[in-house]
Amino acid sequence: MSLNQLSYRTKSANDSIVKREWWVADATNQTLGRFSSKIAAVLRGKNKPYYTPHFDCGDYVIVVNSGKIVLTGNKLEDKDYQHVTGYPGGQKHESAKNLINRRPNVVIERAVKGMLPKNRLGRAMYKKLFVYEGAEHGHKAQQPKEFKY
Repeated sequence: MSLNQLSYRTKSANDSIVKREWWVADATNQTLGRFSSKIAAVLRGKNKPYYTPHFDCGDYVIVVNSGKIVLTGNKLEDKDYQHVTGYPGGQKHESAKNLINRRPNVVIERAVKGMLPKNRLGRAMYKKLFVYEGAEHGHKAQQPKEFKY
């Protein structure tokens, strides 16, 4: 055998190799941080044998029952979400308890987004996340599989 016939090179993922799947994850009684890190790993594609850091090889994730997410300790009262309106002195603060009551999807979306890369690759991965407050979602046609934690 010549040296050209042996191939020990690592194959990088590309569009022809990547097979994207759809997953449904139920957030009922799940801890926010642990749940979000597992979702972020699937969005990145770290659960696949051909994971490549510089290529988006992750799957689509649908999160249902986002209002039933759990925060441990005093985080429900102490955790503070901040956003800036763009006006002078326009910093707005809101506790996790108020944000979960008002917009429960945002809590999971922000947690997962913070765990993804901060570049155009991370923004592309984030677009594959769909979060719903109730148990119903509009992605039945994609035949999503149940996500096991």
